[in-house]
Amino acid sequence: MNAVVPHIYIRGAAKAVAFYAEAFGAQELFRIAAPDGRILHSELAVCNATVMLGDPTGQLYDEPRQLGACTAGLHLMVDDNEAVLARAVAAGCEVVQPPTDMFYGANSASVRDPFGHVWVLLTWKEDLSPAEMERRGKAALGGGDSKAQS
Repeated sequence: MNAVVPHIYIRGAAKAVAFYAEAFGAQELFRIAAPDGRILHSELAVCNATVMLGDPTGQLYDEPRQLGACTAGLHLMVDDNEAVLARAVAAGCEVVQPPTDMFYGANSASVRDPFGHVWVLLTWKEDLSPAEMERRGKAALGGGDSKAQS
């Protein structure tokens, strides 16, 4: 398991498990369900990482579409983000950002799933030092060497 594991909440989490399998190739590792079918806890393997999910059970958590905002993005490191983007859109995700070369060395695309969660699909193109990322980032924001963007 990863050192930090996202735990997302979705009204109708059972449908979300099936959706994530279709959109991202997720595999359900296990599920603990209530007698009424709501998922108390489920774990999925997505791109060699673990994501926990379940139906909200109280006042503390809910899904983004109920709250009207998303407070975190779920980043997937993939070999071909254009292919994953096409699969996710075919499954029902909305494109937030098409594949775009970024200053930090990745090509990034983003989708919003039907439950409101944002997934950032990253294909790494080049490894950069933190100093080089900072330099390119400043240039991209208009605060540095214009040759830094790549």
